[in-house]
This record gives sequence, structure tokens and C-alpha cells, in this order.
Amino acid sequence: MKNNRKGFTLAELLIVVAIIAVLVAVAIPVFTAQLEKSREATDLSNIRAAYAECSAALLSGTNDTTSGVTYNAADGTNRANATKTIELGQTQKDWQTDNSTKVAGITLTDLGFAPTGTKGQKVTITVYEGAAEGQALWTLTAAGGTTGG
Repeated sequence: MKNNRKGFTLAELLIVVAIIAVLVAVAIPVFTAQLEKSREATDLSNIRAAYAECSAALLSGTNDTTSGVTYNAADGTNRANATKTIELGQTQKDWQTDNSTKVAGITLTDLGFAPTGTKGQKVTITVYEGAAEGQALWTLTAAGGTTGG
């Protein structure tokens, strides 16, 4: 009588498990790096959108309470400006990509702005009306200090 065995041996199963473990060990760091890059892209998009919203509020001269933009009229000492605070989603310090993305013609790395790596870091963007020589058109204020544009 012929013994017809179906299935895999223990050695074959251990080899398959080892191969899967190696693939997972390689994939996790790649996945987390891509996840951080996507958070960074989202943060840059949010900064650009906040700049556009502040510019619109500055041009219209009104607050936009639905988007959180505050318009401040000019007085004797300050120029008119519009501000908005956004929250960053990045969890690693500094930029993870070669960041040549521009906001209003200036790259954030040229400004010297870099995230602290604390998820939920608050960043306030302020857009100013009519800059004179040496005055900033817009600024980013973060927990790490102020940078100008």
C-alpha cells in the first residue's frame, strides 16, 4: 500500500516564516520613512493654504472665522496683517526630504524654519500688508522661534 502524504515539513514551514520575517524587517523602516514624508507633504500643503487664506483676508480686510484667520487692521505703529495658527503632524525633527517647496517664492529651508519633531507643534503664519525695504512680507512663528520671509 502506498503512503500518500500531503502537506509541508516543519523545515519548509520554518524557511517560509524566516523569509517573511526578513521581508517585514526590511519593509517597516521603509514604510515609516514614507509615512513621515507624507506627513511632511501635508504640513507643507497646510502652510501654503494658510498663506493663501491670510492673503485673502488681508486683501478683503475681514476676519474669516470659519477658517481661523484673524485680520488686524493697521494702526500707527503696526502694518495691517492676517494670521492663522496651524498644527504640524510631523514626528521627526527637521525636514526629511530635500525640500525645495516654495511658499510665496521662498523655500522654508532658506528661511531656516524646521519642525521640532513634536507632533502637534503649533505654527503661526502672519502675512503683512505692503512691505517696505527690509520688512518681511510674511513670517512663520513656531515653538523654536520666528523666521521671516
